[in-house]
Amino acid sequence: MTRATVRAWYLVHKWASIVCTAFLLMLCVTGLPLIFHDEIDRLSGGDVAAGMTGQGSSGEGPGLLPLDTMLAKALAARPGEVPLFMAFDNERPQMTITTGPRPDAPAAEMTMQIYNRATGELAEIASEEGVMHFLLQLHTDMFLGLPGMLFLGAMGVVFVASIVSGVVLYAPFMRKLDFGTLRTSRSRRLKWLDTHNLLGIVALAWMLVVGLTGVVNALATPIMQMWQANELAEMTRAYAGRPALPVSRYGSLDRAMAEARRARPGNNPQFIAFPGGGFSSKHHYAVFLQGDTPLTERLLTPALIDAETGRLTDVRPLPWYGQALLLSQPLHFGDYGALPLKILWAVLDLFTIVILGSGLYLWLGKRRAPLPARVREVESGGEWVPAE
Repeated sequence: MTRATVRAWYLVHKWASIVCTAFLLMLCVTGLPLIFHDEIDRLSGGDVAAGMTGQGSSGEGPGLLPLDTMLAKALAARPGEVPLFMAFDNERPQMTITTGPRPDAPAAEMTMQIYNRATGELAEIASEEGVMHFLLQLHTDMFLGLPGMLFLGAMGVVFVASIVSGVVLYAPFMRKLDFGTLRTSRSRRLKWLDTHNLLGIVALAWMLVVGLTGVVNALATPIMQMWQANELAEMTRAYAGRPALPVSRYGSLDRAMAEARRARPGNNPQFIAFPGGGFSSKHHYAVFLQGDTPLTERLLTPALIDAETGRLTDVRPLPWYGQALLLSQPLHFGDYGALPLKILWAVLDLFTIVILGSGLYLWLGKRRAPLPARVREVESGGEWVPAE
């Protein structure tokens, strides 16, 4: 590359890194315990399903109570509230029933009750409190809602620009050095520069994956709004203009589930969205079904059932942007594999913290040097080259 090209990429890398470093450090620090959220919940006693054995609550058979029975129990425990969601587990009989004061109640007004579908017993009323919930909110939107999510998504885009520009600059830097060289006998600044570059290349693919999936996750709300405005509206076009279906006219959940299973044989329900919420219409049970393979179990297919008649209205897979969101969410936290993959995710997260911290240290240590001298440093393999 010419000196002008190196200069341009250097400026991109410098300013992109400066803009996003503080927020990326926060995301890396909060993301580290979130990688192990399942294990932490079990150790702290927060996983109420840990002691449950038997078939999953998403199945069907004589060992599980009817869905209508479970819903009646949840509503009896919360007089005056209406059902919002019913979620299932493929491995344990745990199921979650969410209620609220009205069909479009915000998350702050929802109550989640966890039941054992095999016994009908209430296991716990879930609380949206605790350290893990605090870290998740900070990591997701910094307690700012959608503006915070979009801002962190923008920081993810800037982070990707920093990674790409760093890779471009790595080629001239390595021209006179062997791969993995750490000049430990030289100055402390050069030692940190070599460490910064080596860890950056080692964690390159992971940082790109986590950065890009983080951007997609930050767009979760706009993605779901796009699905609601397009696909969901088309699936329920025949019901447009009708008044909302009152709760007193809701039909059998078990009949609706049977209709959904007939439409997608071999699939298991992940959750049911009740009429009036953002995941359904004012007239339908939306049964979201997951596939039966390691890949398709991450994807969801909504089946809309008329909540009054129990008749199937429509069933179709989510569009590509919805599928991209569903695939990116578990990949972001390493949930595709068991504990070994999570440990790898944690190690690479620590690498990224060192990369960000060393980059900040290097910038603070040489910010008084003129830009041409910094460009010559890159071109010469990390040595200071005096101006001519």
